Amino acid sequence: MNVYRGRFENKTAIVTGAAQGIGYATAERLGREGARIVVADAAEKPARQAVKSLSKLGIEAVAAIADLSTHAGAETVMKLAAKKFGSVQVLVNNVGGAVRMKPFWHFSADEIELEVQRSLWPTLWCTRAVIPLMRESGGAIVNLGSNAGDGPYRVPYSASKGAV
Repeated sequence: MNVYRGRFENKTAIVTGAAQGIGYATAERLGREGARIVVADAAEKPARQAVKSLSKLGIEAVAAIADLSTHAGAETVMKLAAKKFGSVQVLVNNVGGAVRMKPFWHFSADEIELEVQRSLWPTLWCTRAVIPLMRESGGAIVNLGSNAGDGPYRVPYSASKGAV
């Protein structure tokens, strides 16, 4: 895998759900290519561990702990990024994931809402919150969706990520 060192030099990248999995791998790759990283995640301990791991690789990173399913949470992350790094050029909307896997007709209304809150709202709120910062510096927003099917077992997740 080619790493283009310096491609993101002097750029700040916010990666949602960066404490683990695809989000962490994305944050690491952007960092290896020179970006300063904001690890945006609701899970405080894993997010702080991700920052430590990135720092050991020589990547400048900070944890932003927030509930990204709310507008206030997204605003908190953007304010922290601006305060710490001054500007933001990259937003990777990655956060999401199925909370439950069972036949759709077994989901309660609350469980459906939780799935949508986790997998759709963070993309909308973070995009809305970062635009004022990017209007000043330019940048790119990358949204990770999914075509996960799994038949009737992930309908709320699949609908939310499909909407992304």
